[in-house]
Amino acid sequence: MDPRIDVARAYLDALLSHDGSSVPLAPDAVRHEVGLKTGFSGNHLRRSLSGGPQYRLVRAIRDIDWTVDGDDVIAEYLLDAGLFGRNLMTVRVTETFRIPTDDLRIHRITAKIRPYRATSA
Repeated sequence: MDPRIDVARAYLDALLSHDGSSVPLAPDAVRHEVGLKTGFSGNHLRRSLSGGPQYRLVRAIRDIDWTVDGDDVIAEYLLDAGLFGRNLMTVRVTETFRIPTDDLRIHRITAKIRPYRATSA
């Protein structure tokens, strides 16, 4: 397995643990979500992962599919969000992590979030 997947997985793990301290982020790392800049540096992203209220709603990440394309590691997954032990919604997330092969740190994250509807069989 490509070691860059482990780097990106550390970010997803931090979404669940609310501890961004061990996520390998470049000092100038940025994050964009649906076209808006939501992460302004590696330290800002770590603080957001550790204490940001927007991440407190994350209850589960599941059905992850990984793809590597050049310096990009792409994770497509379902994210369950909720409060007080109750799931309120599920969304489909595609996050593209720019992780150069010569520097195993995240330099850029681009997130696309779409509604998810479970299909019945």
